[in-house]
Amino acid sequence: MKRSIILFTMFLLMALFTSQCAPAATPTPETIIKTVEVVKEVVVTQVVEKVVTEVVEVEVPAEPIDKTVIDFWTTDKEEDRVDVYEEIAARYMAENPGIEVRIVPIDEAGVSQRIATALVANRLPDIVRMGIEWVADFAADEILDEDAAVAVIDNMGEDDFRSNTLAMVTDPATGKYAAVPFDGWVQSIWYRTDVFEEAGLDAPTTWEAIQAACETLPGAGNLLYAVGLGTDPGQNYGHKTFEQVAMSNNAFPFDEAGNVTMNTPEMIEALQFYTDLQKCAIPGPQYWQGAREAYELDQLGMLFYSTNIMDDLVEGSGMESGDKIQIAVDDLALKTGFASEMTSPNGSASYGQLETLGIMQGADPEAQKVVEFFLTDQNYQDVLALAPWGKVPVLESAVEGWKGLSPLFENYSDETLGQIANGFDTMQRWLFRPDYDATQRAVIGDIEGRLLIPQVISNIALEGIMTSETGAQWLQEQVEALVAERQQ
Repeated sequence: MKRSIILFTMFLLMALFTSQCAPAATPTPETIIKTVEVVKEVVVTQVVEKVVTEVVEVEVPAEPIDKTVIDFWTTDKEEDRVDVYEEIAARYMAENPGIEVRIVPIDEAGVSQRIATALVANRLPDIVRMGIEWVADFAADEILDEDAAVAVIDNMGEDDFRSNTLAMVTDPATGKYAAVPFDGWVQSIWYRTDVFEEAGLDAPTTWEAIQAACETLPGAGNLLYAVGLGTDPGQNYGHKTFEQVAMSNNAFPFDEAGNVTMNTPEMIEALQFYTDLQKCAIPGPQYWQGAREAYELDQLGMLFYSTNIMDDLVEGSGMESGDKIQIAVDDLALKTGFASEMTSPNGSASYGQLETLGIMQGADPEAQKVVEFFLTDQNYQDVLALAPWGKVPVLESAVEGWKGLSPLFENYSDETLGQIANGFDTMQRWLFRPDYDATQRAVIGDIEGRLLIPQVISNIALEGIMTSETGAQWLQEQVEALVAERQQ
């Protein structure tokens, strides 16, 4: 048994050895079938039609528009006034996108030269705000579109305009309105009612009353002088003050037949009366500024001035230093009277200024609508509010609104405000004589523009080198020469 076990063990070892030394056998391929669960992603492309509505704001440049440009020249040239004109123009342009209104400030004294230059360059503006003194000249030169002015006045309503303002702008050669009335002021003798009453003097509405005040006022109270007189030969203030004196004595540059009448007895009397007042007036060459300051300082009892002085009599006028005059009289405005009409043995007259809107020849028809816009409702009140005391409305419908435009009006009596508001009804100028033709009116503009009257007044009242008679004769010769120039 033991031997059998040994033999079996030996046999097993030999078999193991033989298997390690023999070459390896080629394995037989075996097919194995196995079930496997696979997870697979499949991407499928599918065309789907879908309508999407989306609001997108896109800034698209506006198509260029050919705008109609209206050039509006204005003698209201101060910055704050230009700002208001531009605001009104902006309102118009907002309502009329195809229109551009350009506001161009110009000097009053340079109106004629600016127009002449523009005429040569064939670039006249569409609208010009200008004084009535220029209307006759431009009408005579046929550069105003009178049909356009007539259309504006008709559209606004003739009855709403102060009738006398329409007479002022009527071209005697055509019978048409040469320009559209816009605003203006009234000239008056402003005087100290308290001092006049204390001295027993009548209001200075007649030559006799003015002469009596001249003799009485110097030395009354604090007054040094009776009146401020225009005597500076380089200022047209003397022309404006003298013209009222002359008209009150029925002295005009031409008679009904068109003859020059600067040396008539009426004109000589007017020169004599006016220059005689120098004996009680501020000495030396004077114009509006010196007279205004002396009145505010309680040195003067009377002065010729327009309604533009109304704010100065409340607040004090401005000086070159930038300061204001310290008014020396309490409640000066309430103690100031307004004598707008002057009477002489030969007649009576008042004086003032009318500003107009002229529509030039060649102006775009849109200019008429712009003029109407500036004269309508709040737009017009905004213009008047620039200086209510110096811009009296030409439209009846605007008067009540005008009276409330400035708290300064509360410092004046109702009587004074009423006289001012109605001032256009009696206003006169040499220029406004209805029987004067275009040439005569143009010559009157030349008389004022060349300062002929102030030169004569200075030569008589200050220099003493002329008398009233020789001064009148010199004026006669000068005006005859002006007529000849205009008739060439």
